[in-house]
Amino acid sequence: MSSLKLIPPALVDDFRYCMEIVHSREENFPVASLLAPPRLRPFLYAVYAFARTADDFADLPGRDDDTRLQLLDDWSRRLLQAEAGQADHPVFRALAHVICTTDLPTEPLHNLLIAFHMDVTNKRYDTLDELLDYCRYSANPVGRIVLHLAGELPYEVGEQALRATGGQESGLSAEGRKAFCSDAICTALQLTNHWQDLGQDVWSSRPLYLPQEEMARFDVSEEMILKRRFSPTVGSLMLHLTAQTRALFLSGEPLRKQVAWPLNLELAAICECGQAVLNKIEAQGGNTLRARPRLSWWDRMVCFKNVLARVAT
Repeated sequence: MSSLKLIPPALVDDFRYCMEIVHSREENFPVASLLAPPRLRPFLYAVYAFARTADDFADLPGRDDDTRLQLLDDWSRRLLQAEAGQADHPVFRALAHVICTTDLPTEPLHNLLIAFHMDVTNKRYDTLDELLDYCRYSANPVGRIVLHLAGELPYEVGEQALRATGGQESGLSAEGRKAFCSDAICTALQLTNHWQDLGQDVWSSRPLYLPQEEMARFDVSEEMILKRRFSPTVGSLMLHLTAQTRALFLSGEPLRKQVAWPLNLELAAICECGQAVLNKIEAQGGNTLRARPRLSWWDRMVCFKNVLARVAT
């Protein structure tokens, strides 16, 4: 049965609009795939369409930053209208249904918009901590939204549990550990995407996500990145960053055993595909300046086989 049959008839076209946005984009990891619970897929379509469209606004080719910010401000206005029951766009009519049906707080949605504004206004990151703070807005809300929609962890419960320990791993409750692991995985996915797209981001009006402090540590200049001049020092920097990113994936690994089937399959597939991209970056010696590593159909099938073996253990 199509997952859209679970949606009120008056909203089917709106959710189909969101679904088409999902299916028109290539991502490293599955989005609302057949591994996800059927009742969850339409909700994921709506959230993805909201975030993907806003992300596109942040790096529209041929547009100046003022125009990008105006488009993002309009997206923020539409979100506020949806909260007030006055949605006037397919994405927001679908999103309003998700919010109403699941009691999803809008804070994580607003946080995503903050990150997209940052993509326009903040073109450099001095330290890794600054980049991780960006990920708290750009990536971590997505995992928390998924856990909320799946009934695994209400968003506000996860927030309160993490705040109780100041976001530190030690002393976390079961709810706090779920939130912590989710954040680790989402941050790892975001960083993986940055390292994968290193040779493209600075040519498409996106920020240079390499932390300046780490670049200086490895004697990598900004000019080397902007001119796509790969060197052993660039390779060493990228291999260092991929190793740190892999450690984040591993720290989030316990979440797979904390969520129910079949969401655990979707989660395992996302992590497996993310780490497969890291494998490709490492196989290229860290050189993503000229060749963007991609997952082929065969790569994805191997990831799926690994997921089945892992979940069985």
